[in-house]
Amino acid sequence: MRPTREPATSNGQTYMITSRTWGSRTLFSREVWSKLFIDTLYHYRGSAYLLHEFVVMPDHIHVLLTPNTSLEKAVQFIKGGFSYLAKRELGSNLEVWQKGFSDHRIRDDSDYRIHQIYVQENPVRKHFCERAEEYPYSSARPGFELDPPPQGLKPSDLLKPQAARLEGAPLQSKVSTAYATIASTGQKNKTA
Repeated sequence: MRPTREPATSNGQTYMITSRTWGSRTLFSREVWSKLFIDTLYHYRGSAYLLHEFVVMPDHIHVLLTPNTSLEKAVQFIKGGFSYLAKRELGSNLEVWQKGFSDHRIRDDSDYRIHQIYVQENPVRKHFCERAEEYPYSSARPGFELDPPPQGLKPSDLLKPQAARLEGAPLQSKVSTAYATIASTGQKNKTA
């Protein structure tokens, strides 16, 4: 028998995870279920992961988090913890979750912002509210304490000042001029 190996830790990586309810049932359309799920998220916040954003939709959830352990273990705390509480607190014997989950590793601050907006705007896109902050089961609603975005995300080119993004242009111009000189004279430009 081979010893089991613990999954690698997240190394400070941030992820957006998505998980659907079993058979896409609308379990979270009931307020008591949604509130219990949010309580579960906050119960493990700090010990299993940093919580950056979340939304609880009727048949799925999106969570933006940075695991303090492996991603798999962090999701197990969320899904398994909720299933346990649903049985204990709500008296439910229903299968809650579809197997597995989908995840997206956040690459940089621009990617973070795109997924943050996606999570916050999900109820608006599905016509549950007109403004994200109106939806009661989302971190976009005022009053939820969240962990700040991770500091280690690489800055994206989109956030750099315009002049910094065009830094390469003069070199490209010199190279283009050199090739234009070669093409017109058939000789290399020695200053290029």
